[in-house]
Amino acid sequence: MSGTVREDVVPQLADAVRSRSAPHHGPVGEPIVLADRRDATVIRHGSVVAKAHAPDTDPDELSVRVRVAGHPRCAGILLPPLGGPEALPGGRAVTLWPYGEPVSPDHPEAAPWAEAGALLARLHSVEPAALPGPLPPMRGPAKAARAVARLRRAGAGAAGAGAAAVVEAVLRAWGALPGWARGEGAAPQGGALCHGDLHLGQLVRSAGPSNPSARWLLIDVDDLGLGDPAWDLARPAAWFAAGLLAPDDWGRFLGAYRAAGGPAVRECQEDPWARLDVPARALTVQISALALAKAAREGRPLDEAEESMVEACLRIARLAGA
Repeated sequence: MSGTVREDVVPQLADAVRSRSAPHHGPVGEPIVLADRRDATVIRHGSVVAKAHAPDTDPDELSVRVRVAGHPRCAGILLPPLGGPEALPGGRAVTLWPYGEPVSPDHPEAAPWAEAGALLARLHSVEPAALPGPLPPMRGPAKAARAVARLRRAGAGAAGAGAAAVVEAVLRAWGALPGWARGEGAAPQGGALCHGDLHLGQLVRSAGPSNPSARWLLIDVDDLGLGDPAWDLARPAAWFAAGLLAPDDWGRFLGAYRAAGGPAVRECQEDPWARLDVPARALTVQISALALAKAAREGRPLDEAEESMVEACLRIARLAGA
């Protein structure tokens, strides 16, 4: 068990599984900690996953997001919940989900990029008016703003040699973005149902009544809401631009999204970057800011992938100052 896990939360989550899960989802063995972050603690207990959400989670917005995940219009797209949200004794919201097999980090050649693109296209095509509401805003830009705030708190110590110049450049790239991409106001194209935090860790295989063949499904609805669908393509786009995502994988992802009728980048559009440029730059800043702040907290240099993202962010900053 991770040394940072709050010991009081894990047994509370295990109790939530035992008391609220259906009999055929009953716990087996001891709970396993899957994640322990600032914004969530997640355990697996048997075939059930319990998530303690961030302490500042809006309970009404979370309730809507969970109900959307269980709505028939999202069957086969989002993993449906088993229960919640309810409050743990300490006040944090807890939700229950069926366990799903995650993407294997040991076999990058088998990463389901095409499936991720097709799932996003289907999610973006769901009519918001048919879903439970009121739907909150997609939280992607707000998360980017929080990442930049963490970098500002970390300060020059976040970057090692040449620290001040690197931090200043990342902040300059951030300041060059339009307000909506920094969480200041609504996106100009903000009417689609968006995931808000798309990466391969947000896909699982989980068989059930709404997904009998165990196809890939999207998980983690904490940032789900109305927004610009291009945001959900921005992280893979940023990785591709930084040289961290192979051109073939990017082509499979974007091609599947377009072929499935995704509204962010239509198949008839020759240049996808006309729509992806701003969100991809925002995600580049977000990833860079988090990498710098995390490296400072852990007292280490940037790893190779982090260095690539920061270098991409510095290129954005140079263009912004040109």
